[in-house]
Amino acid sequence: MVSLVPSLTEALAETVPERLVGATDWCSHPAGLDVPRVRGTKNPDRAAIAALEPDLVVCNREENRRLDVDRLRAAGVPVWVTVVESVDEGLASLRRLFGAVLDVGEPGWLSAAAAEWARPVPAPPRRVAVPVWRDPWMVVGPRTFTGDVLTRLGLVNVFAAAEDRYPTVAAADITAAGPDLVVLPDEPYLFTADDGPEAFPGFRTALVSGRDLTWYGPSLGPARARLLAATRG
Repeated sequence: MVSLVPSLTEALAETVPERLVGATDWCSHPAGLDVPRVRGTKNPDRAAIAALEPDLVVCNREENRRLDVDRLRAAGVPVWVTVVESVDEGLASLRRLFGAVLDVGEPGWLSAAAAEWARPVPAPPRRVAVPVWRDPWMVVGPRTFTGDVLTRLGLVNVFAAAEDRYPTVAAADITAAGPDLVVLPDEPYLFTADDGPEAFPGFRTALVSGRDLTWYGPSLGPARARLLAATRG
């Protein structure tokens, strides 16, 4: 198999490492992953993928381009595309992958993640904004996996009613929305203590792992406690 989705790469490498024959340059986990690289999620080397002769390429509708999926299929390469906009969709998709597609049953880390995210939603609710880019500023909007993660943490996304899934805004729009907390992940934009918090004077900010907010592989279970500590601790 070749994975063009970092979180699915981690899931496959942890569960069926012998099946994984290729991954993107952005597939950073697990540490020390030693498989051929096929460029990025948005510009995969389709010739290199075909040369690996995979029995399946795994993709995601948000992370990968329809063009690449169509051209891989036209070249005779089987492609499996996930659509994940909530925690439940992520869990269900992984169960199908490991159960129906790979026939290896549900891995322990997946069962543990499902149990962790089934816990009661913490109270009281806390209003948050989650920028994912700057220059221009972009934030998490509706119908996203990250948005559902926030809801399950008792966090109310102040841009949940926006039209776009990742609306472009000004920093002043973020502060005007009145969040209790501005959550700054380290991917896709690498927010740091010196790059991000200074744009929101007078507002509390929290630096978090982007992987905890967006990946739905083996990191999903432990992510809940880390995010709660960062946003509600």
